[in-house]
Amino acid sequence: MSGFDLDVDAARWRRSLGTVTETRPRLVPVIKGNGYGFGRDLLCRESTALGVDTIAVGTYDEVPAALAAFDGDVMVLTPWRPFFVDAVIDDRVIHTLGRVDDVAALAAAAPGARVLLEGETSMARHGFDRHELAAAVAVLGDLRVEGFAIHLPLRSVAPGGNYGEAERWAAALEASQVETTTLYVSHLTPGEVGALSARRPHLDIRPRIGTSLWLGDLGALSVRATVIDSHLVARGEHIGYRQRAMPRDGTLLIIAGGTSHGIGLESPKAVSGVVARGKQLAKGGLEAAGLSLSPFRIGGKQRWFAEPPHMQASMVFLPGDVEAPAVGDSVDVAVRFTTATFDAINLR
Repeated sequence: MSGFDLDVDAARWRRSLGTVTETRPRLVPVIKGNGYGFGRDLLCRESTALGVDTIAVGTYDEVPAALAAFDGDVMVLTPWRPFFVDAVIDDRVIHTLGRVDDVAALAAAAPGARVLLEGETSMARHGFDRHELAAAVAVLGDLRVEGFAIHLPLRSVAPGGNYGEAERWAAALEASQVETTTLYVSHLTPGEVGALSARRPHLDIRPRIGTSLWLGDLGALSVRATVIDSHLVARGEHIGYRQRAMPRDGTLLIIAGGTSHGIGLESPKAVSGVVARGKQLAKGGLEAAGLSLSPFRIGGKQRWFAEPPHMQASMVFLPGDVEAPAVGDSVDVAVRFTTATFDAINLR
C-alpha cells in the first residue's frame, strides 16, 4: 500500500475491455489526459494487447510518449493549428483538421501528412460546416485524407438524437468530394453504429471510445487510501491550517490523498429538474457554512472534511460513535477517474 492506490481486478477489467472490443469492431481507443486514472502508457500497452491498429490522444504533447508506447497509428483529437510549432510530423501520426485555412497551411508545411477532416456537430467545438467541405478539398494539396470524423454530444437534442445527426453527416460525406469512406464517430451506441453501417454499407464506421472502454466495469476497480494519523478531538477544539473548531467529540483522521491526487476537484454540474436543483442549493449552503463531504467512506458512509484537503493528505472528521480505523488501515474512496492521480496502480 503506497498511500492513495488504485487496485484493479486485472482479469475482470480485461474481460470488460475484450467485450467492448468484440462489440465495437474497428474501435479506436481514446487515451488522453491522465489516462482515465490508469496513466497513458499502461493504456497504450493494453491497446496493443487488444490488437487495435490505431489509438487517439488528446493533444500534441501526448504524441511522443504514445508513439514510443504503441506501435500503430496515433490520431490527435485536438485540431492542428499553425501555432502548434512543436506538433509531431510523423508518418504514424494522423492530424485532425477543421478549418479551411489550416488545411492550406498544413499542406504547405508538411506535404504528404496524414489527416482527418472533422465536421462541426451540435457540440459546436471543432470542425467544418457542411458547406465548407468543397473549399477544404480544394486546398488539400498532397495531404492524405485518412477519414472523416464527427464528435457528437453525449445526447443530441437535434432531430433523431445522436443517430440522426450521425446519419446526416454520413449522407453529407457521401455526397461530398472528400475522397474517403472511413467515418470516425463518438458517442454512438453499438446498435446505432450497426444501424448506420447497415444504412451506409459503403462506409467503414469506426467508433472512438474512451470512458466506456476503460471505465466500462467500475466493479473491477477499487480506490483505497491509507490512514496515516489519528487524533481524538473534543468539541470546540481548533485544528488544521484554518484552525476550525470541531463540531463535537470524535476522531480526526489524516488520510493519504489530497489535491495533488485530484481530491476535492470537481467539474461544474449540468443540473436539471427541481429536485436536483434543490440538492445543489442545499449542498451549496453547507459549503458556504464550511462543510464539505469528502470522498472517503468509513463505516458505510462518506465522511465530512474537517477542512479543505491538503496537497497530499486530507483531514476527515469522524463522530465519536463511529469506530475509527487504525493508523495503517485503508479506507475506500469514491473518485472521478478522469481527474484522479494515484501513488500506485496495482493490477492483481
